[in-house]
Amino acid sequence: MIFNEVIGNIKDIDNLDGYHVETIYLNSEDMLKRILRVSSDQNREYGITLENNEKLKDGDILYNKDKNIIVVKVNSEDVLIITPSTITEMGIIAHSLGNRHLQAQFENDKMIIQYDRLVEEELKKDNINYERKNIVLKKAFKHVEFAHRH
Repeated sequence: MIFNEVIGNIKDIDNLDGYHVETIYLNSEDMLKRILRVSSDQNREYGITLENNEKLKDGDILYNKDKNIIVVKVNSEDVLIITPSTITEMGIIAHSLGNRHLQAQFENDKMIIQYDRLVEEELKKDNINYERKNIVLKKAFKHVEFAHRH
């Protein structure tokens, strides 16, 4: 079976009693892909070919018929959540991390980056407030590939 569209999100279903939920687990970077070949937790293989640049999100429903639902679940990622307390701290972070070309997301005055041991050591050294967590990202980190020389 090939899915061409997202037909809803599981968070919009008030009561899942009586439903059989089959889950497709994806990594964050898979959410950026338009064409995927996947396996579900029921060991069934499916294809996903979304149209119109549609991107998958955690909880998206790809199939819903006769109380059978196939839903996408995004795996959590190991990240550093950095919470600078001043604009000066943010400047220190930006300067320290800028040359590493790390992808970052910003949410509620927090900077979220993929876990990196060297970055964690730098944050500790500079006494910057952060925490390491496994979270489901709202959007995937986009990996930018380009040539870079110093």
